[in-house]
Amino acid sequence: MKPTTLEIEFLGTGTSTGVPMLRCHCPVCMSSDERDKRLRTSAIVRYQGARILIDCGPDFRTQMLRASDDNLDAVLLTHIHYDHVAGLDDLRAYCFERPFPLYARVDVLRNLHARIPYCFASDPYPGVAQFEEHVIGDEPFLVEGVRVEPIPVMHYKLPIIGFKIGPLAYITDAKNIADDVIERLQGVPLLVINALRIEPHLSHMCLSETLDVVRRIKPDKTYLVHMSDRIGLHAESHKILPDGVELAWDGLIAKV
Repeated sequence: MKPTTLEIEFLGTGTSTGVPMLRCHCPVCMSSDERDKRLRTSAIVRYQGARILIDCGPDFRTQMLRASDDNLDAVLLTHIHYDHVAGLDDLRAYCFERPFPLYARVDVLRNLHARIPYCFASDPYPGVAQFEEHVIGDEPFLVEGVRVEPIPVMHYKLPIIGFKIGPLAYITDAKNIADDVIERLQGVPLLVINALRIEPHLSHMCLSETLDVVRRIKPDKTYLVHMSDRIGLHAESHKILPDGVELAWDGLIAKV
């Protein structure tokens, strides 16, 4: 029987610069607390026997070397930005037997063909990563028999997607989430959602905006991701976060 508990392992919880950020000497970037050291945001969702990677950024190799389990069945991409796709070439280790299943919007796939054309060539160079492409639209789809529901959000002017998998809703890089989407997610047991920093930002939700979404969705538990150093020290986050909301950290494994 397939396990019914969902497990999410946070491979990275940082924004595009990572934390510590180069040339920054703020208290967060200089912190010795391992929870303040954030690679670029990515996660593995393990549910009903499937091992699903969400996003594959430039820290992917390092993340998988320290992950609790390095087995993967497919990758879901939220959008085309470098901090979410730059590690795709390192998936070559998962392509020895067959092309690796990759799920993304058509615009993301089109961009990847231009960015890493050798991975999609009809006569590929031996040993390169090769992908089995699956176009994500507005409708739910199956990954290894697991139902995945796209969650449309806006990353400033760029439409991107989050994912609902069983009891989990996973959203990153959102600036705006439509009312009907929030209504659809109400009461989800586990919400993972971005909160870049305390101050407002053009293309990402700041903490107050994220907490407003959390109040409207009313999840049982919320973990914040895609954080910069300006979200503050992890050890002091309890002072600004309501009950049921925590900063995620690299290596955290949560179950629901």
